Amino acid sequence: MSSFPLDHWYVIARRVEVGEGLLARKVCGEHLVLFRTSAGEAIALADRCSHRQFPLSKGQRVGDEIQCSYHGLRFDSCGTCTWVPGQDRIPSRANVPNRPLVEHGPWVWVWMGDPAHPDHDRLPATPWFGDDWASVDGLEPLAAHYGLLIDNLLDLSHETFLHAGFIGTPEVAETPIQTSTATTDDGRPVVHISRHMSGVECPPFYAESTGLQSPIDRWQDIDYYAPGFYQLNVRVAPNGSEPAADGSDPAGAHVIVLYAITPVDEDNTLDFWAVCRDFGVGDVETDAFLEKMNRTVVLQDVEALDLLHARLVEARANGSDPGEVSFKIDTGGLAGRRVLADLVSAEGSSTS
Repeated sequence: MSSFPLDHWYVIARRVEVGEGLLARKVCGEHLVLFRTSAGEAIALADRCSHRQFPLSKGQRVGDEIQCSYHGLRFDSCGTCTWVPGQDRIPSRANVPNRPLVEHGPWVWVWMGDPAHPDHDRLPATPWFGDDWASVDGLEPLAAHYGLLIDNLLDLSHETFLHAGFIGTPEVAETPIQTSTATTDDGRPVVHISRHMSGVECPPFYAESTGLQSPIDRWQDIDYYAPGFYQLNVRVAPNGSEPAADGSDPAGAHVIVLYAITPVDEDNTLDFWAVCRDFGVGDVETDAFLEKMNRTVVLQDVEALDLLHARLVEARANGSDPGEVSFKIDTGGLAGRRVLADLVSAEGSSTS
């Protein structure tokens, strides 16, 4: 049984990464090769030649086909083996699997469940990549288990300490959170975490991008859609200003921070991130500031989680278990852990 929930969509690449060249990626322990056909369609095939398992990502493009660099077999965009040197009849077992892809916003999503039955209802909605919002995005690899990144994102109290001077202020750690778990209409589990702060310091991330000055009201409302999609809804506004009864909020600036959390294997993760905003749309200077600022914050998380994972691996290798002590700030992270465990258990039960 896989330790990763497979009947889900995971972000496998940024759209700009997928072109004529061959891009190797590993998702949930499975090696895949991506490329774009001459018609512009993104393709994902198993990254292995059916002959001797040589990586197709080390091959060459021949039109819209991949030619294995070991013995020359060719595979089309469906994974069908179309040519074997010195042989006219090619058995169907020479074909390699093709995985469904969907492109939306800056990302390419791959379905890791049964390739014949992709569930498009399970694709997260991302309406903030439209014309009314501006966005920047990036990707950072982690040498850490994806569960550690989920823990990190569901407990934002660490901002006060790890991200001081960027997005962290004392109030983030001091303000209690509210946590609940629900199920979406299409059956996806979602963890809600809210932290609303009033009359607090405006950190540089928001002061320099919005022009707001302290004190501000700052809201952090998280929706975590297990297993790998995280949405942080941020409202920053002058202290004491509230949204109108009709939902309009002219005094507030709104930021949606998205993370697509993709497990590579038990020891590595791809951390895709995007910052969407409803202010300064079209302002390239704000784009550049937020891209640089958020990447700095992400790299601080990467460094911390890589260190944490290395210590946990060392402890397991030594047969020791240092254990954990959890606190009120961990209610969101613990809810996320339970949801993940339930997904893995449910898939294991359905296949047993």
